[in-house]
Amino acid sequence: MKTIDKIPTGKLSRASKMLKTGLKVGKNYAGYYGSKILQGEGDKESLDQKNAADIMDSLQQLKGGGLKVAQMLSMEKSLLPKAYIDQFSLSQFSVPPLSAPLVKKMFRKYLDKNPEDIFDTFNFNASFAASIGQVHQATTCNKKLAVKIQYPGVGESIKSDLAMLKPMASRLLGLNLADANKYFGEVQDKLVEETNYKLELENSQELTEACYHLEGYAFPQYYPEYSSERIITMDWMEGNHLPKHLEQELSQEERNSLGQRIWDLFMFQITILRKVHADPHPGNILIQANGDICILDFGCVKVLPCSFYDPYFELTEPGIISNRERFEDILEQLEILYKDDSPEERAHYFELFHEVLSLLLRPYQNDIWDFSDTAFFDEITAVGERLAKDTLTAKYKANRGSKHFIYVNRTFFGLYQLMHMIGAKIRAPYSVAELR
Repeated sequence: MKTIDKIPTGKLSRASKMLKTGLKVGKNYAGYYGSKILQGEGDKESLDQKNAADIMDSLQQLKGGGLKVAQMLSMEKSLLPKAYIDQFSLSQFSVPPLSAPLVKKMFRKYLDKNPEDIFDTFNFNASFAASIGQVHQATTCNKKLAVKIQYPGVGESIKSDLAMLKPMASRLLGLNLADANKYFGEVQDKLVEETNYKLELENSQELTEACYHLEGYAFPQYYPEYSSERIITMDWMEGNHLPKHLEQELSQEERNSLGQRIWDLFMFQITILRKVHADPHPGNILIQANGDICILDFGCVKVLPCSFYDPYFELTEPGIISNRERFEDILEQLEILYKDDSPEERAHYFELFHEVLSLLLRPYQNDIWDFSDTAFFDEITAVGERLAKDTLTAKYKANRGSKHFIYVNRTFFGLYQLMHMIGAKIRAPYSVAELR
């Protein structure tokens, strides 16, 4: 794969790159509307493909917060046109890595030495490259290590990058720009945390230690002496990433067991630890030869405050959604309904979220849920598309929901997609006693 020798790191240079991309998108729109005027029609699908490709090309060159937001948006399949989903999905798997000279420069800056002076061996060809950093294989004292290096300038440019992306993302997601700050603030805070590798090291050690006693899972050891605020070193974990593992012929029983164990690990973190690995995409899951499951990359960890956790998970209890008074009270606690809503607004959002949550919580209302059922996901997509076009919601404008929904929903939608990919039939309702 082609490598990158330079990444724009200054605010001006990054803003200039985004401006050029904006001009390209504007030119694409001009061509689209010109065609509509002259020919009476325009190819909207072609417009989306051009815009998505131009935006993705820019984000891949800049790396960082914008590319991470694209990765997050690629999981929201009901919110964006397919062309954007297809392009943004590349941010998880197809990102050009840094060149060897740039890798050396990062090592000298953050560990004061070249990598070959620290490790017995170091492979300058990246094994994986993602939105914020890339991973290299190294060895020392007969130990195989994974060394994650953050792209230069990413941590310092999160705030300015998101400020530039905020109008575009708000438009794509249908958010009211005037009061969208609480959501962008949450994303910004988490991205700043993700670029702090010292914090990731602490989170990784804390969560793996808390989960270490659980059977059927494997966790790497971390090495503070080979880590810094922009470099983190851990054991190299052998195994196949989940998509590769699923290429094998697996029985339904094996699929069910795999899905249940992944689900239970995340439920343990949520219900017992009240903090969770909030990035459950397939590239972060390894299946080892003995069947043990390894979850990688604890850069994005969401802490669940009781003020959100209690009402959110009360919704999973049988009968809550059909209890109108209690359901309304929970929706207020979760900032979906407001005391000053007009009767029309309150009725609209009550019915809207009653429909959505009744659908999304179906797995909790059954002893066993078959996530291989495509009809369930088709229904979710259809509801999302219909809501995106809902004129009353656009009329009322106010954004709905606690800021904590962003990463908690990302976790659960990610888990739903993982279960669907595996084709697992699992028990979604959980017991805290069972998870201990």
